[in-house]
Amino acid sequence: MGNVLIVAEHANGKIKKYSFELAGKASELAKELKGTVTALLIGEGAEAQAGELGHYGASKVITASHAELKYYTPEGYSKVLSDVIAQEKPDVVLGTASSTGKDLLARTAMRLGVGLASDCVDMSVSNGKLLVSRPVYAGKAIIEAIPEGIPQMATSRPNTYPVPAPQSDSPSVVVFQTDPGRIKARVKEVVESEAGMMDLTEAERIVSGGRAMGSADNFKLIKELAKAIGATVGASRAAVDAGFASHDHQVGQTGKTVNPTLYIACGISGAIQHLAGMRTSKVIVAVNKDPEAPIFSKADYGIVGDLFKVVPILTEKFKKLLQE
Repeated sequence: MGNVLIVAEHANGKIKKYSFELAGKASELAKELKGTVTALLIGEGAEAQAGELGHYGASKVITASHAELKYYTPEGYSKVLSDVIAQEKPDVVLGTASSTGKDLLARTAMRLGVGLASDCVDMSVSNGKLLVSRPVYAGKAIIEAIPEGIPQMATSRPNTYPVPAPQSDSPSVVVFQTDPGRIKARVKEVVESEAGMMDLTEAERIVSGGRAMGSADNFKLIKELAKAIGATVGASRAAVDAGFASHDHQVGQTGKTVNPTLYIACGISGAIQHLAGMRTSKVIVAVNKDPEAPIFSKADYGIVGDLFKVVPILTEKFKKLLQE
C-alpha cells in the first residue's frame, strides 16, 4: 500500500483551487501505488469545507482546528502536520508550492529528517516510488528526482495540473485532537492589498509591467488591461524597486513563481531572474519596443512597439471582444 497525504489550503471560507488540482493528481498517484488519498485541512473553519475535497479524490479528510491556528504560524502548523504524519504513516506527503506550502513542508521535512522536492512541475510513480520533475538553474533545466526518506515529500507548482471533474463521492471526516505546541509569533491581522484580485500564484491570467512603465501612475495601464481580461497584476523586480508596484506583485527569482495560462509582459526586458519566475507559463505575450529584448526568445507572441500605444489598444480590443 502506498497511501498519500496532501496538505490542502483554504482561505475566506474557500478551498484554494490548487488544492483541488493536488487532490486530483494525488488520486492518480495513489492508484498506481495501490493506496488511498487523505487530505489535511488545518485552521479555523476547516470542518465546514472538508466534504468538498472528497469530490476531487480524497477518501478521508482530517481537520485540525485550534484558536492558535486561525492564521498560518510556522511552529503550530508544522507541529500539527508532523503529528498527523506520525498518526497516519503515509508513504507520500504532498503540498502546493505556495508561500504557505513551501514553508510548511520544508519545516516538517526538517522535523522528520527526510528529503523534500520543492516546486515540482510533474509527479509520477517509478518502481513503487514517487518520481518528480523540477526546474533547476533558474528554470534552464528540468531534473528528475526521487525524494529520500519515508514519507517522500514534495510540493507542486500551482496551475500545473487540471482541476479534475468533481465526483459525487463523500469522504470520511476525522477531527484531529490538535496541539499546536508553543507559538513564538502570532499574526494579529491579514490585510488584503487589493480586494477581489486573485493571488499571483493562483492566477490563470497575469499582466506584468516593467521598468519601462516609468512611474506608478503609468502602472494604471497595466491594471486596466488586467481588469479587462480578468487577470492579476504582476511586476518585474525593477518596477518594484522603483516603487511602481508593491512587492506582493513581484514575479521572478526574488518574487513569486507563477504558472498561468496567459502571461502578458509589458516593458519587461526578460532578465534571467524574471524568466525564472514565469517561464513555465502556458502562453507568453511580450510587448517591448526593443526587438532584441531577451523576453522575445521565450514569448509565444511578440509585439514590437511603444507599450504606451500598444497596451491601451489591447485593452480596448479585449473589452469589445469580451462584450460580444
